[in-house]
Amino acid sequence: MNLKVRNMDEKLAKQTLGWKYEKPFDFYNGEMSEEGIKERLDDSYKVLIDEKGKVFGFFCTGESARIPIGYQYGVYNEKSIDMGIGMNPVYVGKGYGYDFCSFIMNHIKEQNEGVPIRLSVATFNKRAVHLYKNLGFVMKDKFATDSAEFITMIKAD
Repeated sequence: MNLKVRNMDEKLAKQTLGWKYEKPFDFYNGEMSEEGIKERLDDSYKVLIDEKGKVFGFFCTGESARIPIGYQYGVYNEKSIDMGIGMNPVYVGKGYGYDFCSFIMNHIKEQNEGVPIRLSVATFNKRAVHLYKNLGFVMKDKFATDSAEFITMIKAD
């Protein structure tokens, strides 16, 4: 997989916020708003461009990758770098997940050597949980919002 990491700009922020996923993954559809655009323009969001110049996906790190209610459950107390991802819906379910996530994890590890990577995933997303287990993540904590139940998963070096 030949991807390049770029900073998110306003055009790319709007493009990725406009992605629409099929049910039940429509849970991950972005909301086109000034706040949503502003969040994607902070330095924690990066976009991945493929060899044809198309947006393959994006990732974010740090606070942007956390589910706010998770703080109430203490799931973000341990030192880790949080990772959030979004794959272009055109590529979802086509076998790109492992390479896509590996590329992102390698990029994050280069910037944060020796720090475990943590992610939060909706428990209904069995496909993602299975992928993350295959990538070496282990389940850590569980918490819920009004709309979904989540687990945190950690991968140490």
